[in-house]
Amino acid sequence: MNQFTLSALAFLGGIFLALQGGLNAHLGVLLKNPLLASVIAFFSSFIFAVAIAIFSIDKLPPINQLKGVPPYLWFTGGLFSVIGISLYYYTIPKLGVSTMISLGLCGQLIFAVIAGHYGWLNLPIEPITFKRLSGIIAMIAGILLINWK
Repeated sequence: MNQFTLSALAFLGGIFLALQGGLNAHLGVLLKNPLLASVIAFFSSFIFAVAIAIFSIDKLPPINQLKGVPPYLWFTGGLFSVIGISLYYYTIPKLGVSTMISLGLCGQLIFAVIAGHYGWLNLPIEPITFKRLSGIIAMIAGILLINWK
């Protein structure tokens, strides 16, 4: 896939994340429990993921490949997903979707720049440059403008 297509897919993914955040935050308000909304969202996500996997995976990885995965990788991503998504569902009704998403993206991008600089999480090293720092500053300025009352 070319860079434009990948960028368009990433943009579309962001739209879907904002949509699901807003919808599931509303579910949490109606249920009066954002964690219950997370449970419902993750359960339905599980059902959809299994259905899509059944139709798209040609073969499962061999056992020796599965054994090579460090134990923490089987669970920590799910744990952080539940915490992060539950925080979205809790804060969206209180802050508004644009405020929460802009602040959430800020946290993601700042962490990503730091993690990339040090190669954390087995990521390729991407040094912090003046251009990247300028981007973070511009993003923070944009968040301030988006949230200016």
